[in-house]
Amino acid sequence: MTKNPTLKTIAVMQPYFVPYRGYFRLFEEADLVVLYDCVQFPRRSFVHRNRLPDAKGKPAWLTLPLAKAPREALICDLEFAADAEASLRHRARRFPDLQPLLEDEQNPFGQLLFDLSGTPVEYIAGWLEACCGVLDIPFQAVRSSTLRLAPDLKGQDRILAICRELGATRYVNAPGGRELYNVDAFQEAGIELKILDEFDCSNWSVLYQLITKPLKGRLLND
Repeated sequence: MTKNPTLKTIAVMQPYFVPYRGYFRLFEEADLVVLYDCVQFPRRSFVHRNRLPDAKGKPAWLTLPLAKAPREALICDLEFAADAEASLRHRARRFPDLQPLLEDEQNPFGQLLFDLSGTPVEYIAGWLEACCGVLDIPFQAVRSSTLRLAPDLKGQDRILAICRELGATRYVNAPGGRELYNVDAFQEAGIELKILDEFDCSNWSVLYQLITKPLKGRLLND
């Protein structure tokens, strides 16, 4: 993909745990991806969990073991439970495709999956970077919690503030952004708004694809 060098394109997305392939189009399209961790943790989301096929081939959740947190906790404030590694290993046993990661201590994906020594956001960002490496996509990211954002800004205004803080001239978003953003508001701010088209690919977690299709670059169009 050829980009206009005069544009600085950013994308903003909550950090998702081994998301589906379409998520990584943001890294392909943007010069910088902002991991949106300065907002309230959505408990029924893909931030801390994702779907893999169970023993019957049915979608089942693999959920990261988080410490209890107040309902208003921000994503950046999340912590792992005290027994997180043991708990995650126990949860992984219900997924046949994860067995090689449990049995082979030298498996790099297994090492990454069960190393919960940092914070959940650091852990998730590490996975996103590793996936980008397999996909041959540059990984350029910053956490929104490190930016100087007014705490009272919400929704579109907060996104525009991030764009201004980072000097962006283009903002790219997933297809769901059509319902969230106003083109005129971005134009008034001097920022081009680009909404990606729907992406026809597997909805399985990219972790499943990494295990079952291990060759570098194989996930690009799957």
